[in-house]
Amino acid sequence: MICGSGLKAVCLAAQSIAMAENVAKKWQVSREAQDRVAVVSQNRAEHAQKAGHFDKEIVPVHVSSRKGLAEVKIDEFPRHGSNLEAMSKLKPYFLTDGTGTVTSANATGMNDGAAAVVLMKKTEAESRMLKPLAQVVSWSQAGVEPSVMGVGPIPAIKQAVAKAGWSLPDVDVFEINEAYAALSVAIAKELGLNPEKVNIDGGAIALGHPLGASGCRILVTLLHTLERVGGTRGVAALCIGGGMGIAMCVQRG
Repeated sequence: MICGSGLKAVCLAAQSIAMAENVAKKWQVSREAQDRVAVVSQNRAEHAQKAGHFDKEIVPVHVSSRKGLAEVKIDEFPRHGSNLEAMSKLKPYFLTDGTGTVTSANATGMNDGAAAVVLMKKTEAESRMLKPLAQVVSWSQAGVEPSVMGVGPIPAIKQAVAKAGWSLPDVDVFEINEAYAALSVAIAKELGLNPEKVNIDGGAIALGHPLGASGCRILVTLLHTLERVGGTRGVAALCIGGGMGIAMCVQRG
C-alpha cells in the first residue's frame, strides 16, 4: 500500500519526521548528537563498501539505463566523504521555527531495494545437507505510543532477548534500522548499548530504507556480519506499522 501510492508515502514521511522530532524532544537528543550518529553511519558504510564487507550478501542485478544495460552490484545511496562540518550546515526539514533537529542528512532516505532469506526446519536443512547461517532463537513484537513509534525496538528487543534467555551484554552484534538518528540515539541510550556493537557497517541512514524490504535486509546483513566477525549471538530490530517494534534473536553455531 505504501509503495503503491506516492501520496501516501509522502504523508507517511511527513508523519514520521514529526515522530522523530517527538522522540528527540522526549529523550533530549540534540541536533549535534543526531548528526554525529549520521556521520558515523555514513563513514562505516563507506569503509564497509571499500573493504568488500557487503560483497557476499549482494547479488548483482542488471537494469536498463539510458546508457543501456547496467550491472548494479553495490548500494548507491551512501554518501562517501560525509563529515560533521558539512552536515551541521543543513537546515531542519520539518520544524522550521528554530526548534527542529531532523534534517535530510540525519534521516534515512526512501529508496528501492530487495532482500530474501530461506527459512526451514533444522531436520529439513540436515536432510538437504545444508549448513544454516544461523538459527532463530526468539522474536517479539511490542506496541508503543504512535507519536513515538520509532522507539518500538526498545521493548521489542528487551522481550526478545528475555525470551532467548540472554542478557543484552551477551549479544555480539545489533542491527537496528536507522529510520532517524534521533531514534538510534534514544534506543541506544535506553538500552545502554555499546555503540561499537550496533550497525557496525553503517545503517539505514547511509544504506537507505526500502519500505517492505528493510526488515529482511537488516537480518541478511546481521547474518553475514556475525559470520565475518566471528560472533555468535545477534539481534535484528526495527519499528513497524503505526506504533510497534519488532526484534529477532539469532544464533550461529
